[in-house]
Amino acid sequence: MSDSDFLPEGTLRGLPGPLPAGERILWRGAPTPSGVLLRALHARLVLVWFAGTATVLAIGAAASGGPARALAVAGPTLLIGVAALGLLSFLAWLVHRTTVYTLTDRRMVLHVGIALPITLNLPLTRIESADLRLFSDGTGDIPLRLPPGERVAYLHLWPHARPWRVSRPEPMLRSVPEARSVVALLAPALAAQTEGSAEGIAEGLAKDLAKGPARAAEPAVTGRASAAPGRLATAGAR
Repeated sequence: MSDSDFLPEGTLRGLPGPLPAGERILWRGAPTPSGVLLRALHARLVLVWFAGTATVLAIGAAASGGPARALAVAGPTLLIGVAALGLLSFLAWLVHRTTVYTLTDRRMVLHVGIALPITLNLPLTRIESADLRLFSDGTGDIPLRLPPGERVAYLHLWPHARPWRVSRPEPMLRSVPEARSVVALLAPALAAQTEGSAEGIAEGLAKDLAKGPARAAEPAVTGRASAAPGRLATAGAR
């Protein structure tokens, strides 16, 4: 039985309920498995660690027992490393399969979690800024900065959280495909819901995109929170 079995009929996957009248979906997506594997689960570091450990063990064993002894000593370490990478790859695939990011003209919805999925509603009026970090494959990370006092537990968000922002966690769209296009949709939607200038937001976005891939994130989309009431809440855990 899936979480959709408990939702009203017609509810799209990843949303807490049917869309209110007049609300439009602008984009839906999910993290790429390779991006989660390499940048959230740090598969490269795991590979380097096991390869380095196996090399050190092999050198020491070869000095005293020859190549056969080196292989016997380093082999189990390499096998454990391969198993670890396989497990991380499976976890990255699960993150990809269980995550749905939805952008509407009023809010950003993050449906995240493998064992205990939650749906997080982020009204655009409650998002201070959205940053962009592009990578060479065209994917990108899009952190969403929330006003002071609006907090979501870092562990509830991970790996959909901006790294190292533990005291003030920032929800993050992790490794989304065609990130330029996604932010190009987010910019006018956020401008329309805030008191910020659409022209200023577009100019900031253009500067951020011009930096090219794999640069440190800068505010790509900014705006002051509207005085209109907004609700930042976990829509539900299913």
